Amino acid sequence: MVEIVISVAAKVAEYLVDPIIRPLGYLVNYRRNITDLNQQIHSLQLARGGLQIPVDEANRQGDEIFPGVQEWLTYAVGIIQKRNDFNEDERKASKSCFYLKSRYQLSKQAEKQAAEIVDKIQEAHNFGGRVSYRLPPPPPPFISSASFKDYEAFQSRESTFNQIMEALRNEDMRMIGVWGMGGLGKTTLVKQVAQQAEEDKLFHKVVMVLNISQTPNITEIQAKIARMLGLKFEAEEDRAGRLWQRLKREEKILVILDDIWGKLELGEIGIPYGDDHKGCKLLLTSRERQVLDTDMRTQKEFQVRHLNEEEAWSLFKRTAGDSVEQPELRSIAVNVVKKCDGLPIAIVTIANALRGKSRVHVWENALEELRTAAPTSIRGVTEGVYSCLELSYNHLEGDEVKSLFLLCALLGDGDISMDRLLQFAMGLNLFKGIHLWDKASNKLITLVENLKVSSLLLDHEGDDDDDDDDDSSSLLFDHAFVRMHDVVRDVARSIASKDPHRFVVREAVGSQEAVELREWQRTDECRNCTRISLICRNMDELPQGLVCPQLEFFLLNSSNDDAYLKIPDAFFQDTKQLRILDLSKVSLTPSPSSLGFLSNLQTLRLNQCQIQDITVIGELKKLQVVSLAGSNIKQLPNEVAQLSDLRMLDLRYCFSLKVIPRNVISSLSQLEYLSMKGSIRIEWEAEGFNRGERINACLSELKHLSGLRTLELQVSNPSMFPEDDVLFENLNLTRYSIVITRHWILNDKYKASRRLWLERVTSLYMVKCFSKLLKRCQVLDLRKLNDTKHVVYELDKEGFVELKYLSLWQCPTVQYILHSSTSVQWVPPPNTFCVLEELKLYGGLHNLEAVCHGPIPMGSFGNLRILTLERCERLKYVFSHPTQHGRESAFPQLQHLELRYLPELISFYSTRSSGTQESTTFFNQRVALPGLESLHVEKLDNIRALWPDQLPANSFSKLRKLRVIGCNKLLNLFPVSVASALVQLEDLRISGSEVEAIVANENEDEAAPLLLFPNLTSLALRDLHQLKRFCSGRFSSSWPLLKQLEVHNCDKVEIHFQQISLECELDNKIQQPLFWVEKEAFPNLEVLRLSSKGNMEIWRGQFSRVSFSKLRVLTINEYQGISVVIPSNMVQILHNLEELNVTMCDSVNEVIQTLQQLIEICLKDLPMLMHLSGLGPYFQSLQSLEIISCGSLINLVTPLMAKRLVQLKTLIIQTCHMMKEIVGNDGHELTDNEIEFTRLKSLALYDLPNLKSFCSSTRYVFKFPSLETMEVRECRGMEFFCKGVLDAPRLKSVQYRFFEEFVEECWQDDLNTTIRKKFMEQV
Repeated sequence: MVEIVISVAAKVAEYLVDPIIRPLGYLVNYRRNITDLNQQIHSLQLARGGLQIPVDEANRQGDEIFPGVQEWLTYAVGIIQKRNDFNEDERKASKSCFYLKSRYQLSKQAEKQAAEIVDKIQEAHNFGGRVSYRLPPPPPPFISSASFKDYEAFQSRESTFNQIMEALRNEDMRMIGVWGMGGLGKTTLVKQVAQQAEEDKLFHKVVMVLNISQTPNITEIQAKIARMLGLKFEAEEDRAGRLWQRLKREEKILVILDDIWGKLELGEIGIPYGDDHKGCKLLLTSRERQVLDTDMRTQKEFQVRHLNEEEAWSLFKRTAGDSVEQPELRSIAVNVVKKCDGLPIAIVTIANALRGKSRVHVWENALEELRTAAPTSIRGVTEGVYSCLELSYNHLEGDEVKSLFLLCALLGDGDISMDRLLQFAMGLNLFKGIHLWDKASNKLITLVENLKVSSLLLDHEGDDDDDDDDDSSSLLFDHAFVRMHDVVRDVARSIASKDPHRFVVREAVGSQEAVELREWQRTDECRNCTRISLICRNMDELPQGLVCPQLEFFLLNSSNDDAYLKIPDAFFQDTKQLRILDLSKVSLTPSPSSLGFLSNLQTLRLNQCQIQDITVIGELKKLQVVSLAGSNIKQLPNEVAQLSDLRMLDLRYCFSLKVIPRNVISSLSQLEYLSMKGSIRIEWEAEGFNRGERINACLSELKHLSGLRTLELQVSNPSMFPEDDVLFENLNLTRYSIVITRHWILNDKYKASRRLWLERVTSLYMVKCFSKLLKRCQVLDLRKLNDTKHVVYELDKEGFVELKYLSLWQCPTVQYILHSSTSVQWVPPPNTFCVLEELKLYGGLHNLEAVCHGPIPMGSFGNLRILTLERCERLKYVFSHPTQHGRESAFPQLQHLELRYLPELISFYSTRSSGTQESTTFFNQRVALPGLESLHVEKLDNIRALWPDQLPANSFSKLRKLRVIGCNKLLNLFPVSVASALVQLEDLRISGSEVEAIVANENEDEAAPLLLFPNLTSLALRDLHQLKRFCSGRFSSSWPLLKQLEVHNCDKVEIHFQQISLECELDNKIQQPLFWVEKEAFPNLEVLRLSSKGNMEIWRGQFSRVSFSKLRVLTINEYQGISVVIPSNMVQILHNLEELNVTMCDSVNEVIQTLQQLIEICLKDLPMLMHLSGLGPYFQSLQSLEIISCGSLINLVTPLMAKRLVQLKTLIIQTCHMMKEIVGNDGHELTDNEIEFTRLKSLALYDLPNLKSFCSSTRYVFKFPSLETMEVRECRGMEFFCKGVLDAPRLKSVQYRFFEEFVEECWQDDLNTTIRKKFMEQV
């Protein structure tokens, strides 16, 4: 009894005393709560500062910030900004008559806020430094070669192209093939197909792998597909399994595999096919039909035929020039074209070879060569093609270009590295009389361009960011790669295999090939050859020795999947004439002793090799090139110092390299090229430190290399450089990339040959040590520079006349980049920054007031293309000329301008002097930007207007993309005069501003309506809470090209998109609709997304059949006051609608009445929706149906509606608390009692407490032939699935979910038994 009394008393105290004590606690602890809040806000500031550093760095690198991180920073900024307001409230409270009440409220608020901040600080710690992610690089365009324009004119290909496109549209066609001999244009054709498939949106994703070759490299194929999907493999994971799962996530995907030569095991690659993924289609190309229909079992094959005579002649004439029409040449030229056999590659190459040749005997000789050409045994290449390409080769002028052409054919099947070509060419003395690397690189560029003009080499396609390639960039070449067409490569290898060249290219795959390789090396072909290119895949071993006494070039590229190929110890014993040795991805643990026999070796490349000990290198006295890039070498051997003739040393990306012995570098007196890029663990010793006992090299050794012209170097600490200033003064570098930072930097974004990236380097030290390099650098990135106010004045008074790219980050003392005011004694020279193309000033420039202060010197900034300014808190002007007589400044090349988080910014170009009034607009009539294409302004808190009423002529005339975000003081975006001039604008996005109209028109009563933005394709208006009209005057537009429109949370809109007759007067007292259209409008709109918390009508007017006729996606969110989403007058117009999403529209009771093409419907938070009967007759095309929180629905569909869901693949029903069954009886019995959900693969039933069954009628037979997954959560009243006959052959389990994380797999006999058993367990 006592316990009961005590318990009751405690309860009474809880209800009576606590409400009294708790408020008193807020009063008693008032000061403590306020102090605690301020302390927590201070901690929040520190946490924000720590988080902002990696965020700023991620922004600099172009990475995407995780949404959670961005939301956290926004929250933190908001709280920190409100602290002053809170403290002001506290000050006022102390003087208020309602003193106690105010203290109570503030104390309560402070306690709650402090607790919330504690949680937020912990949340910041939970990020663990991971604030961003990197988007995959966009895949290269499928069609990039100039020849596509010629190809497009081939009428004979049009029917083939159309047939392929039709096959791709056919649901039953899963694998098709394209075949024809090499050089016909199969690859170009499928590229065109890929592009068309993307434009027509036949697939969600299209991926393509080119040039698979005769010995397919599975790992490389997987990597190429993964890159296009944005997938990154982890080390030693099941790549095929991972790729399989990733491809299955794409509902509809096209995979193109180009140039296959035999059966390709799709499962080994990781490509799901057939029943494994019915949405995955394959398009294959091959030279032979039987590879497609027999080996790959394609369902249909399309032949690419030869060009007809008319097309062949047209292409030849277009390439060779009009001279072929001369009477004395035409008949010969016609016969030459006939010998090309209608193959585009043969026609183009021979036409280029004869282009400009006007003498008859040259043409006659060419025709005779074609007639007498020897037969060829190249698989898939005709004699005609061979003879044409051989003739093109013969017409190359000079032995150098011919030798280079044959050398290119030896370097594998992929892209050809220019650096690699240069190293080989120098080792083979290909360029007669040229011994310096600078001159050799220029010679190589010239010869490569000659081969491109002859169509024997092609530009590189794709990105240069291949993680698997150690030659991904080059200081020596702007374009690091070239490529060769596979047919040209095959012919070149055939030519090279004959006398007098005797070159051999072999590909060896598997252990059986190893046996054949041992037999082959005993043949005369092997003994007499001069060059060997050997590609080994998955081989266990090589022959014990290579008996090739005349061999001068040996390339071995190993790509074993599991282990490095080992080189036998005596392998090179009988190859003493060898000049070039290139071993990639092999094991040299230990190194073969027979390397010591190679006394004539000039180029040694051991890239990506396992290296243990290569001291034998000291015996190779003639070496001029040593490349160990990407290898695991830990210590450079002392013996390297004996290589007195070494010209190039490449140690890029040697991540394990720590030790370079002292005096090794200084001994290499002939060195011209030294790269240690990315080798960040080298333990350099400081100058003068323990000089007598020094083990490692110091950087001062570089000053002994008087011939050094190219240097790539990364050092963690600037103190590693010598204290004197003679290091770089004594060197005559023409190309350099020097990085000083503790972080690994891939500094290859810009194509430039002179780069400096300096972090924590003082200006005094910079000028002292790097002055010579600063004057000539093309890329300059300065970080954490803490002692510089005027960049040009303090770092290079000559004005950085060669600088193209300048970036500053976290440089808090910088006040001006260029200061040319009369207040300083120094006057900047003309042409300061005369070639500057990109200027980026990021966060941490706290004292920056202007980019340029004072008159802009003549010739300065004239080439500026990109200007980015971000988080410069004191920046008021971009360019400031404090005089009333400032001249008009044009920035003719400026294309991209980005201004973000600049709270004090007032003007782009200011001429305000003391006593004069500041311009009220950001841009003014003194600045012209005729080339500007994109403008991004964000969080400019001081800007009230961007543009004046009038602009300089042609200024902003090329603007295509405009973003305006969070500029709260803007009242409108454009004056009508500016808006009328922006005829090129394509993409307009405005958010988070207080604008009342997008376009301000002072002449609101003018007679004619305005026609604005005729080329706009994308428009987004978000969170514009004061927006009333798009245009404040008469405004009419049919928006002819608009494809995507988003309007979110613009709740005060009175008139937005109208296209009405002039006689129609708009009554502002009546609520206007979002769209009021009486004529043709929005004819190309494909995506429409709307949300509004206001009570607004969407559609009004008599829409033409063209208006909205291409709309595919419609999303309506939080729209109040609409009962029908798509009214009857819109039904016939929206006949192409595929996806409909309706969410949180409380008054909606009917969605739509009729639509035929819907593929996806999502209805969410529609409490008044009672039925879907209007949708029933048009369910035939529906593939996905999602119903969430529609509380008035009792059943989903009737039996008749269910029978129409033949295409449905996914069905999700969630939180519909009134729903009793999915298929409910409406009183109409069907004559056919079978209901089959033919394609339904996934069924999910969540939080349906009143659901009894899928269907309670015993009359119907339900068939689910494709159902594979079924999930059930919180459906405790579900007693069985259905009472009638049920067939679901593929379903083997039901997943019951509890608390989201916990999943229980249940199955017993069949679906009905499983559901019943689980129901009984819950009861």
